[in-house]
Amino acid sequence: MIRENSSIPCIVKRRVLAALFVSVTALFSSSLASAASFNGEIDEFYTGVRSLGMGGVYVNTVNDETAILTNPAGLGKLRDYTFTIADPELHGAFANTEIVNVTNFMDAISIQGLLDRLNQARGQHWHSKMQLFPSFVAPNFGVGLLAKYQINASVDPAGTNYRLDYVNDWALALGYNFRMYGGILKMGVTGRFVNRSEIHDDLDPASTGLTVAGLAREGMGIAADAGLILTAPVAGLPALGVSVRDVGNTSYDFREGMFNATALRPRDTEQTVDVALSFQPILGNRTRTTIAFEYHGITTPLVESEEDAIKRSHAGIEFNFADFAFVRAGANQGYWTAGLEFATEKFQLQVASYGEEIGHPNGRREDRRWVGKFALRF
Repeated sequence: MIRENSSIPCIVKRRVLAALFVSVTALFSSSLASAASFNGEIDEFYTGVRSLGMGGVYVNTVNDETAILTNPAGLGKLRDYTFTIADPELHGAFANTEIVNVTNFMDAISIQGLLDRLNQARGQHWHSKMQLFPSFVAPNFGVGLLAKYQINASVDPAGTNYRLDYVNDWALALGYNFRMYGGILKMGVTGRFVNRSEIHDDLDPASTGLTVAGLAREGMGIAADAGLILTAPVAGLPALGVSVRDVGNTSYDFREGMFNATALRPRDTEQTVDVALSFQPILGNRTRTTIAFEYHGITTPLVESEEDAIKRSHAGIEFNFADFAFVRAGANQGYWTAGLEFATEKFQLQVASYGEEIGHPNGRREDRRWVGKFALRF
């Protein structure tokens, strides 16, 4: 068993544990009355390539700097200090190549140019995302700066509606984990200061001169996340985990945004609670496996016309070969996923493919996507 590496007195830890337990329990209960709001797909503040290759699981499996943004309890798994200088991550849909090509790809950089492309590919769904998260992490602690640009858009087959969902986030995040009972119990918290610019509109496909500045709502907000991982000290290391994101809901009316002085603010982000069960059997001296099952938004009522339980379900497996090569597979919302990673102390190269549900229970529709990431660190 790994010895606890925290110097916090035992009585302080007990009080912190009690306070966190009461807070999380109260928030867990209060969120039962909250309403879900979906538009095609479930949009989370942060999703990364490792998680997506493993079917969208993350609660119990995260063990790097991305724990700051997903489940801060994962910071308790870190064994060393890591400074990530740059980690560009690109996401796209395979259908994007039916909308743009090498000669007109730059048209998709602007929302007006993307509309012009989509008017020639009606019924196709466009998805793209770019994100960067330079960070510093140490055992039980992490800080990082997230920059994220994401856009989903389509023109319906009849050419009567241009649906545009655009999100641009800049977030400074600070996380800490309390590691207790030799690592059996990990409880983490993260604070985020977020500048969000967003567009969620149905527009006229005949529109001209569309710009982000003219359509966006922007504002700053302060968010909090909490997480817990309870691991049994037996063979296979079975673990239960909970991740509470946007504790108490997150609003963006702290002040106006950094880039556009818009009169309207982004819509609030509702609290979500994700739960997980995982196992980590050892296959050999240098081969380990992680198996995980998750259900997201367990306290948020289903909107039956928009989703079913499958849309919130995730399962994944990872094979770790000597901490150098990683092979991943899983099921994300009922669709297959796969991923591959090569890593050293200085770099990471990760790729994955996954399916995202953008339809509804009576008309399921898969959007097959790819994601790639390269990280430079020391």
